[in-house]
Amino acid sequence: MPASYWKLSSFYFFYFASIGAFMPYWGLYLKEQGFAAGQIGELMAIVLATKIIAPNVWGWLADHTGKRTLVVRIAAGMAMICFAGLLFHSGYWWVAVTMALFSFFWNAALPQFEATTMNHLGKSTHAYSRIRLWGSIGFVLSVGSLGAVFETVDVAWLPWIVLVLLGALWLSTLRVRDGGGVQPGPEPESLWTTLKIPAVILLLIACFLMQASHGPYYAFFTLYLEEHDYTRTVAGYLWALGVLAEVGVFLMMHRWLPRFGAWRLLALALLITAVRWGLLAGFVDSLPMLVVIQLMHAASYGLYHAAAISLIHQFFVGRQQGRGQALYSSLSFGLGGAMGALASGYIWDGVGPMWVYVMASGLATAGFVAALLGSGSRQYSVRPDSVNQ
Repeated sequence: MPASYWKLSSFYFFYFASIGAFMPYWGLYLKEQGFAAGQIGELMAIVLATKIIAPNVWGWLADHTGKRTLVVRIAAGMAMICFAGLLFHSGYWWVAVTMALFSFFWNAALPQFEATTMNHLGKSTHAYSRIRLWGSIGFVLSVGSLGAVFETVDVAWLPWIVLVLLGALWLSTLRVRDGGGVQPGPEPESLWTTLKIPAVILLLIACFLMQASHGPYYAFFTLYLEEHDYTRTVAGYLWALGVLAEVGVFLMMHRWLPRFGAWRLLALALLITAVRWGLLAGFVDSLPMLVVIQLMHAASYGLYHAAAISLIHQFFVGRQQGRGQALYSSLSFGLGGAMGALASGYIWDGVGPMWVYVMASGLATAGFVAALLGSGSRQYSVRPDSVNQ
């Protein structure tokens, strides 16, 4: 572990604590503000769609200035300032513009911090998950406690709660400095050279489809549970259970990655995710089945993200690191998540809630096929220590 372990971990803790407050309950907040399901899908899509552009802009800036942690610090501070705009008005267009500005900065911070963490780890990148698990712990504490809180406190307090967590996030960035990791081996000629590698194309397709399948989950899972008469406390506990399962995976990934290889683990994660959404479509009325479904989040996020980050770090090296992390974030969590959230809002209104998760299962299945093709395609890597199996 690097000497900066706790400094790095604190960023993940507060970043994902803010997500734990925002994502699961934002749909409830918007519903109580009078927005329809289609509008909720659109507003959630705005938050996710900014990941298409913002990480690439900030990634380019970080790679060319070399001041990666300064970029993270500015992004976190501006996200906090922009989010405060929600305290003044709640009209559709005001919320839409405020969300676009807030998420332009918020979505920029994490990809650059991922690159910073990898640089601090040097050749011990398999230990990434032991730092990242603190993000999962922050999410669990946030989402689990707020489910019970919103049983007695008006969900209109949500913007204030998120704002406090964003302030703590910004403070955590003040303690971190750029890592000094040296990247081994020659750098590729250009970013475009890397993007033409078949395995990279298939990796990005698989990641896009995985996060598109999560769009309905992040936008509508809590509402889906309420439609089937579950309380907000139960919803909060189910969200927390999923992330607790994810923590268990992060604790083991430093052993599994060298043993099984990132591609195999990525494909397995997508297959389990396809089954998970199918079960959610058909068995939402069974609480024991919901427990099983949420335990599958260990694969849907924990296994998937650790494997994907390993592959991205393998293919995008040197001065491409920031843009590689940005592309991963923008094409998967950004474009994929936005399209999944947008489509799910219209399907929810037009066909029915169950079909939202049938769609999600189909998307994850397609991602599983892409991952299988990627694992069998010719691999190119400039890292002698890469996990390339």
